[in-house]
Amino acid sequence: MEITSADRAREGYQEARCAYLFGKAVRDRRIALGVTQTQLATRAGMSQTAISRLEHGGSTPTIPLLERLAAALDSTLYLEIAPNSDLSVAFASHAS
Repeated sequence: MEITSADRAREGYQEARCAYLFGKAVRDRRIALGVTQTQLATRAGMSQTAISRLEHGGSTPTIPLLERLAAALDSTLYLEIAPNSDLSVAFASHAS
């Protein structure tokens, strides 16, 4: 089976969409906690620039980074990944 440029474009769109959804979840949780990007960066052992890039969908996090962010956001991270579907991502307070 040959991969077409339309297949590559669709895959690229899906990757960008996932990065956006994850970044939005990080931003929403950070704001709910009343924490600045700089404060979150310090908690997660990152730079403020890296947090900004992540929140704007400019990077895809690794598993170790996901763990650090969940801890820094005092949250449990829930991810649901299904083929041909949007990523579902949510940070929930440990108290939930």
